[in-house]
Amino acid sequence: MILNPVSVPGTRLRLLAAVLACAALPLAHAQPAAWRPDKTVELIIPAAPGGTIDGTVRLVQRLLQVNRIVGTPMVAVNKGGGGGNIATSYLDQHTGDGHYVLISTMSLMTNHILGRSPTTYTDYTPLATLFSETMTLVVKPDSPIKTARDIQARLKADPQSLSIAIGVAVGATNHLTVALVMKAMGIDVKKLKTVVLQTNAQALTSIMGGHVDIATLSVGAALNAAQQGKLRIVGVTSEKRGEGALATIPTWKEQGIDVVFANVRLVIGAKDLSAAQVAFWDNALARIVATDDWKKELERSQATSDYTSSKESAQRMARLYAQLKIALMEAGLAKE
Repeated sequence: MILNPVSVPGTRLRLLAAVLACAALPLAHAQPAAWRPDKTVELIIPAAPGGTIDGTVRLVQRLLQVNRIVGTPMVAVNKGGGGGNIATSYLDQHTGDGHYVLISTMSLMTNHILGRSPTTYTDYTPLATLFSETMTLVVKPDSPIKTARDIQARLKADPQSLSIAIGVAVGATNHLTVALVMKAMGIDVKKLKTVVLQTNAQALTSIMGGHVDIATLSVGAALNAAQQGKLRIVGVTSEKRGEGALATIPTWKEQGIDVVFANVRLVIGAKDLSAAQVAFWDNALARIVATDDWKKELERSQATSDYTSSKESAQRMARLYAQLKIALMEAGLAKE
């Protein structure tokens, strides 16, 4: 039956209007309510204190608090070990809770590709990609190794003749950097003498003390140490030489080693976050990357600003996963 309001007496019209208003209430409630943290927020760090990712997370924490983007207490929680697996296992305990955020390296993906973790980016809620940074190989300032050809000649003669620090885990970003460079040099990656260290600080100490011959560091960490006379950079994984202080550092490509590679910082939430929780973190992270403090830090660390939102990050992470799988196979670290 079709009701015509014009033909309904006044009292019945008012009653009908009230009924229709009540009927509309569920539709209004169907819209997702805005969400904000109402308890302590934990920013999870997949490494021990003192590394570059530790510094990144603590900067994010400070900017979220100083700019009053998060009104509740915030803590940065170090969950190092297992090449990042301990951190993701901790995040697994908080399904659907937007108060837990993990800022990760690409080990989130490489661990899965290598069969070291049952989970990868698709098992969580992608929130953002923050920036990317190129990688270096470094030696002691007085090392006889000056160029890519020096490394190549030594390792061609004996793959065990140089000890190489590779970062937090076999197959992680630092190890992949080494593997790609050595593979391009024609060196059997599996025969290298590698040493797993937990932070950049440990790698720097090991290089300075002569405990290892070569280490891999992000370009920002390496440049800072090089300017203090603590090490020398042999090559950087960028497409072309940088500007300013980076202008004197040769790329691998110009040394005849065809390698271009960058490490991307990823941000994920627990599995099954609501649309409202994702919207909050979208807004929060977009606001901090627009601050002058964030931009100054990226400039200081020689990182490339290429922030993407949650929707774009899901697509970007899918592309990264495919690229990393190919790179790991080409480097001899993963099987097809």
